[in-house]
Amino acid sequence: MRPLVQRVVASGEVDSQSLAQVGSEITGVVKARHVREGDRVQAGDLLLELRDDEQQARLREAEAALQQLVSSQRPQAQAALREAQNNLAQVTRERERRDELFQRQLISAEQREQARQAEISARVARDRAQLAASAAASGGSDEQVLQQRLAAARAALERTQIRAQVDGVVQVRDVEPGDLVQPGSTLLQIARTDSREIIVPLDEKDLGPVAVGQPAVIIADAFPLEALAGEVSFIAPAIDTNRGTIDIHLDLQRPADFLRQGMTVSVDIRTGRRDQALVVPNDALFSRQGQEAEVLRWTADRQVERVPVQLGLRGTGLTEITEGLSAGDVVLADQAAEGKRIRVRIEPMLVGDRE
Repeated sequence: MRPLVQRVVASGEVDSQSLAQVGSEITGVVKARHVREGDRVQAGDLLLELRDDEQQARLREAEAALQQLVSSQRPQAQAALREAQNNLAQVTRERERRDELFQRQLISAEQREQARQAEISARVARDRAQLAASAAASGGSDEQVLQQRLAAARAALERTQIRAQVDGVVQVRDVEPGDLVQPGSTLLQIARTDSREIIVPLDEKDLGPVAVGQPAVIIADAFPLEALAGEVSFIAPAIDTNRGTIDIHLDLQRPADFLRQGMTVSVDIRTGRRDQALVVPNDALFSRQGQEAEVLRWTADRQVERVPVQLGLRGTGLTEITEGLSAGDVVLADQAAEGKRIRVRIEPMLVGDRE
């Protein structure tokens, strides 16, 4: 009896669960490029700049219009309101005076009507001036319109600066200064650093013992001394019929900055473990079919008998026997005729020997 670990060993490559496509929201000409393939970026970093002459001009116009409202139009509207209010007060007094004179029959009805019409006109002018002053006041409708225009100009200028939306590494660059870019085109691709994964195209015949959640050890071919802990996170739902493989996805338990997109790695998936298992060398198994096989057992009278056994976990060199043998039984690693008396040299399996 001894510990046994069942493994599936295969090669894979570094991939990213999330690959951000970077493009432009507007049509424009690239003025500057600030990154290239392999550069690490953080969210908010400036990647590309487009020519912004038109956007700068619109921003200056919007700022000037708002400044003119504050420094000129607003004071003028307030002055016009005061003048209209004073004029209304004056014509109202005149109308009241003429009403009194008409009651005393000192003026004609036409003269009184003229005063009333003048008051109506002055009141309309006052109301218009009041509306204009209210619109031009701080927080008024005129200022709101100009503030919206200014915000739109700033947003248009901001769209000429293309920034990273995620932390990651630039994987693909398909743009150069002077290029005309349009919405919908992919200019850069950024692999998120927090979404690294390993993809193993596993031979379908090895899929049986693999399950989500199993631990794995991952070693990049370029960094053989750096062993990384991982875990099976996803098993593709379909087989690649052209290659006869199925993609196994593994998550890394901690980030590894030295990994690069597409890097080749060796993966050791621990698909099962027994602390105490009855095992025989794989060379001692004959006529294996699925979880069934046969072994040649050496009996007490030094004869060979063929024994059917049930198999459990299978390591790289040893296989668990769940039925058919007992601890201490001697099995043969070479073929021999059943019932034949033979002489054997017994070699016990040492703890720590191959699994």
